[in-house]
Amino acid sequence: MGIKEPADIAHAAVATGVQKARLRWDKTLVGSFLAGAYIAFGGLVAIAVSSGLDPATWGSLPTLFTGAAFTLGLVLVLIAGSHLLTGNMLLIPIGAMQGRVRWADLLRNLTLVLLGNLAGALFVAYFLAVQTGVIGHLGSDAGTSGAMTYQRLAGIAQAKGLHETDWQIFLRAVGCNWLVCLAVWVSLAADSVSGKILAIFFPIMAFVAMGFDHVVANMFFLPAAIFAGVPDLGWDDVLRNWLWAFLGNLVGAVVFVASTYWYLYLRDEPSSEQPRELT
Repeated sequence: MGIKEPADIAHAAVATGVQKARLRWDKTLVGSFLAGAYIAFGGLVAIAVSSGLDPATWGSLPTLFTGAAFTLGLVLVLIAGSHLLTGNMLLIPIGAMQGRVRWADLLRNLTLVLLGNLAGALFVAYFLAVQTGVIGHLGSDAGTSGAMTYQRLAGIAQAKGLHETDWQIFLRAVGCNWLVCLAVWVSLAADSVSGKILAIFFPIMAFVAMGFDHVVANMFFLPAAIFAGVPDLGWDDVLRNWLWAFLGNLVGAVVFVASTYWYLYLRDEPSSEQPRELT
């Protein structure tokens, strides 16, 4: 299994960011829809495998199971190929810092990816989670799989939408995307599928197990809870969470990964290639 050194990872990150920034808008949207759906699939399977586990018996192990299952989402994003907002918050800015991506193209890309991720996550939440009955609904018969998945989803969504303060959401989102971007960064070091999966697994499992906030994952969990009839949760709660999660994820990516690794490995190597206009 080939392994890149950190300086080589930095150059690979810039090249990937440039490629993503130059992609045609329609392909960006389609790839972003897929990434939103893949993260939602990760959230859905995480709920399915961790539901019905009584904390009195299992302690905090359900959070470990949730995190391990959720890694499916980023594995699909990075290996199948798609565009995830939180990963692009690393890859596009580091390309801009190196002078190879225009800041206007950065804003364009993040806007398109945000919209596509939201569409993909909402599609899975409504049609494949709730309408299929995989996630139950308010009033599901006690003891059924639908009741157990509903209770698990309700617990996650109410914690994120009702009980976390704005400051807590922001800080949890900073920690989340620091780890997510490290997963993306370390996966660039590996040339094999198995190496990339191993690189992705631990940082993603860690952020989920610790209860950190990922804006795209929350585009699945919170709307799915509303679609399933979780009480007291409204769209105002959802939008508040998304806003602070977005801002925290952006800081986690740009400040703690893109800027630090650009400073360490790229600052003294100015790019010889200038950014070019998109066609």
